[in-house]
Amino acid sequence: MATTLCLDFGNTRQKFAFFDDNRLETTGVLPDTSVTSVKALLEQLQPDRTILSSVINHDPAMIGLLEQNTRFHLLSHKSKLPFTTPVGKPATIGADRLALCAAVVDLFPGKNNLAIALGTCITYNFVNSRHEFLGGGISPGMDMRFRSLKDYTAKLPLVDEDWNFPLIGYDTVTNITSGVILGMAKEIDGFIDAYAERYGNFNVVLTGGNSAYFVPHLKNRIFADQDLIFKGLYAISACN
Repeated sequence: MATTLCLDFGNTRQKFAFFDDNRLETTGVLPDTSVTSVKALLEQLQPDRTILSSVINHDPAMIGLLEQNTRFHLLSHKSKLPFTTPVGKPATIGADRLALCAAVVDLFPGKNNLAIALGTCITYNFVNSRHEFLGGGISPGMDMRFRSLKDYTAKLPLVDEDWNFPLIGYDTVTNITSGVILGMAKEIDGFIDAYAERYGNFNVVLTGGNSAYFVPHLKNRIFADQDLIFKGLYAISACN
C-alpha cells in the first residue's frame, strides 16, 4: 500500500490528485506554483510518492523539494511508459499528452483510443491497439477563441462562456457564443468522424475543464472523465 500525489501544472491551472493505493481520494487546485504552496500540500497529505506533469516553466526548487520528501518522478519522454511513441521527435511531446495516453491504455488496453482534452488548447491524442501513440492534433481552446475575437478585432467584446445559447445568435454575444462553442463541437465531431473512417471502432474519451460545455452538443458517443490525466499520472508513477 502506498499513497501517491499527482501534480498537473497546466497553462491555466495547477491541479493535484491524491491516491491511496490505486483509489482516487481527492482532487484540487493549487493557488499558485510556488514551493511554499506545494510544501504545504505535502505536509497536509504526506504522500509516499509524487509525480509531476508540467507544461510550464516551474521553479526548479520544486524538484528538490519533492525529491527530498517523497519518491519522486518527473514525467518526460524518458519515463517508462505503458505505450511506445514512434513519432519523429518524442522529446517534443507534452507531459500532459503522455499522461492522457497512459490513462486510455490503462483503462482500455488492446483497443484503439482517442483522448481529447479540452483546456487552454484542445489536444487530440490517438493510441492504437498496439499501444503506439501515433500523435494527433492541437487547436485553440475555448477561452483562447473567445479572447482572440476581442484581441484581433476593433469592436467585438470579450464574451464569457455560457451554457444557454441559441443555434442562431440574435445579438453579438449569442453569435459569438454559438460560433465558438458549437464550432468547437463540430470540430470535435469532425475529427472523430475522420479517425473512424481510417480506424473503424475506437474509444473516445473527453476530458478537461471545459468538456462539460460540449458533451450535450456532440453527436458521437464518448466517455467523459474529468480525472483522466490523473489516472494516467498514477499509472505512470506505478511504472516508474
